[in-house]
Amino acid sequence: MGVPDKIDLPGRLGEPDLELRNDPRADPRMLRLMDSIGLLESAAPPVSVHTSYEEILAFLELAEESYETLNDTVTSSWPPIKGVSREKLTITGEDENEISLYIHRSDKASKVLPGILHLHGGGMCLMSATGSMYDRWCAELAATGLVVVSVEFRNSAGKLGPFPFPAGLNDCTSALYWMDEHRTELDISGIVISGESGGGNLSIASCLKAKRDNRITAVSGVYAQCPAVSNRYVNKDPSLPSLFENDELGLSCELMGALYKTYDPDGKNAENPLAWPLYAKIEDLQGLPPHFVSVCELDPLRDEGLAYSRKLLKAGVHAASRTINGVVHAGDMSFREAMPEVYFSSIRDIKSFADYVCES
Repeated sequence: MGVPDKIDLPGRLGEPDLELRNDPRADPRMLRLMDSIGLLESAAPPVSVHTSYEEILAFLELAEESYETLNDTVTSSWPPIKGVSREKLTITGEDENEISLYIHRSDKASKVLPGILHLHGGGMCLMSATGSMYDRWCAELAATGLVVVSVEFRNSAGKLGPFPFPAGLNDCTSALYWMDEHRTELDISGIVISGESGGGNLSIASCLKAKRDNRITAVSGVYAQCPAVSNRYVNKDPSLPSLFENDELGLSCELMGALYKTYDPDGKNAENPLAWPLYAKIEDLQGLPPHFVSVCELDPLRDEGLAYSRKLLKAGVHAASRTINGVVHAGDMSFREAMPEVYFSSIRDIKSFADYVCES
């Protein structure tokens, strides 16, 4: 059977003006919830890469407050998680700055458990480890039988900024090395670095930096969710079709380009793999521990996550990936009430991966 004359292409590849509410791939449960909180309203991004650095910082300061309020609204109706304790402590980072760590552990823990170093999302420029969405996520993971350490790393904008690259990355690896040096006190059998979006970038980059620092034995594995690793959001890369297919379906490439102007203001790190891991060479990847990359079908970042996973395989790294169908960027951790099966599938997947790599 030959190739038909016309093939229906997905997303905006087939329909350039497609709106998320009309995308036949979208999970209707997600659409109903997004519509109820105003997330289906489309509008042009208020900033772009042509906006001044100072104006972008000012915009992100206000945007952070809006995102935090939105997360508080979304999580307010979720049932409480019982039997998980939280402990705060402070360490000194490699830049001689103080870093707050938050340790989540099940009250029922009676043996050595896998450890998770959790790095929150927000494009490396926004949000906080103590935000309602991330505190909840860490508690959910801890309730499965994991010791979860979340990091209040420096952001490139917002309340915890402005600290451009590599400040946030340095904080993340400082936390990693602290965990490695305190395995006995933490009662952990290994360390998996995990995070979503910007936290996915930092999870992958922390592993790359650990190799450069001769500390790769600290890392048992990496579980990255919808990682932002390409820096190809302004001049879109045709080899990453989801940047075209899913642009503005919940996440705007133009807005991402503006956000990341705060991460690397002068552009000197545009192809630095510690800032943008998709630029890593095969020799950078060889010898890394197992990786798992989870991506979302309707996410502009989908294909760069898959591309990084394929690159790991070419380097001989044990790597796997999965695509969560029907959801937008980070939708698997954002819509617990509407799509509990999707939410808990990701929780269980991280738990299963951590159990495997920390016991291997």
